[in-house]
Order: sequence, then structure tokens, then C-alpha cells
Amino acid sequence: MAIDKDSAAAARAGIPSRFSGALIDILDDVSYARVDAGVIDDPIYKLRYRAYRREGFMDHNAEEICIDDLDETANAMSFGIYIKGELVSSIRLHHLTADHRRSPSMKVFPDILEPLIDEGMSFIDPSRFTADYEASLAYPALPFLTLRVAAMASVHFHADQTLAIVRPEHGAFYKRVFGSVPMSEVRAYPGLHFPVTLLGATVESIRTRVAERFPFFLSTAEERSQLFSQTIKQGAQLRIKASARHAYESARAELAEI
Repeated sequence: MAIDKDSAAAARAGIPSRFSGALIDILDDVSYARVDAGVIDDPIYKLRYRAYRREGFMDHNAEEICIDDLDETANAMSFGIYIKGELVSSIRLHHLTADHRRSPSMKVFPDILEPLIDEGMSFIDPSRFTADYEASLAYPALPFLTLRVAAMASVHFHADQTLAIVRPEHGAFYKRVFGSVPMSEVRAYPGLHFPVTLLGATVESIRTRVAERFPFFLSTAEERSQLFSQTIKQGAQLRIKASARHAYESARAELAEI
């Protein structure tokens, strides 16, 4: 069986750090589920609302949900992240291509992204990253477990870059972990009470380095296919187990036989 280059690089890098090993252990209890955007009372929309209200980033609404027009675009995918069956965080992705140009980053930074898309580039645009408050205290590394979905999507869809539309103070995290670089100045995002900036990470140049440092971002082709190739209705009922340990240990075993 052929070893994918990211898993091989991680296996050759040696024993994972204590931090990475701990996250691989946690991932044994993690599963992901795709959300049906048509079900507006899905728990992730309430999770978003609670998170944004807690930080004072959005106004009260009677439904106590956070959902917008970009949740139902053809290139949108939202996911709930579960640990031991409990919803702990959520994330939304948009796959930006020449045929599908709507996304949060495109709403604020069209002058930057449109020319790149016209040149043939494609992007994964993560947004609406929110976490349960108690879970964020219990699992300080929850951002890594959640952003793993964006890392998998970037590989699955062969994206040129993974974007990050974030508060300026969060930019350092994306630069440190993913090698993201600034693509814009600070701008306002409609409906949110904080400014944002745009960063981008070139997938092909950083994916192997990220896998070597953080092997918990690894995944099997099967996991990626189950997450991103399924229909929305299937995803709403299907929990996909994280495959980081399998990807890493399979690569080590394969390399040991060479």
C-alpha cells in the first residue's frame, strides 16, 4: 500500500512531541458530522450564538441561533466536532473556485481574491469557528482539533491556499501553526462587532511541514472522502471517526518494512 507523503513525513520525523501525542490520544474519542443547513435548530447554530453572545460579538435574537445566507451556498460545508459523543465545537468551510465565488472572505476581500480566482487558484475558506465554553476549558487544544477539518479539506479538494479571516490578534496563531501570511489590512465584517484581517497559507508548501510538527492533522483518504464527498443529508446522520492515529501508525509500519 502506498504511503501518502504527509503521513510518511510525519513517520520519518520520529516520535511525536508530548503535545502532539496527547492530541492524537484525544482524537481517538473525536468524531465529525456534517450539518444540514436546512435544519436551523441544529445544535451548531445555537453553539455559534452562545459563543458570539458570550464575547459580545453579535446582538440578541429571539431564535438564539447564528445562521446567515452563506450557510446555504452550494460551496458551503458546516461541521460539528464531538468528543465522546458531546458537541464541543463547530466550523464552516467554503470551497472557493471560479464556479463558486461566495464565501465570508470574498464578502470582505473581493478585490484581493477575485484576481487570484481568475488566475485559476482555489481556496478553502474556514469561518464560524466556535467552541463550547466548558469544553474549551477542558480541552485547551480544541482549536487544533477543530481546524483539522480545514486541513483535511485543503488536501481533499487540492486547494491552492487555506484562508483565515480572523481578528488581528489571532493572526499570530495561524502564522505559527500553518505558516499563514497576511493578505490584507484590517476591515469590518458585516454583522460582527470586531474587525478582521485576511491571511493565507499555500497548501503544497506547508502541508508536509505541518504534518511533521503536528501529526494529529493527518488523516486517511477514507476519512476525507466520508466527510467531504457525502451528501448533506447523509452527513447529518453520520459521525466520522478521526483517523489521525491510523494514518500515522500505518505509515510507520509501512516504512519499517522498507
